[in-house]
Amino acid sequence: IIITAPGDEVDFVSRFFGPQSGIDEDPVTGSAHTTLIPYWAKRKHKTQLTAKQLSPRGGELSCELLGDRVNISGTCVLYMIGEIFV
Repeated sequence: IIITAPGDEVDFVSRFFGPQSGIDEDPVTGSAHTTLIPYWAKRKHKTQLTAKQLSPRGGELSCELLGDRVNISGTCVLYMIGEIFV
């Protein structure tokens, strides 16, 4: 579930909940922003946007719509390092 609204200090704000996946709330969700950026770019009539996810930890993102792709950048926190052997 993605909730979004226009922002006061950024172009748009959001929150992301995934209870069906066992995720009560994701602090900052890149995958959710891949759908939000085209939506807000069209509404705001611009391709470069700023966003803030309003979870308790929160995060700010710089976003750019590049045709059928999006570019998302910002400061991140390392969550996990792992290896998968197939």
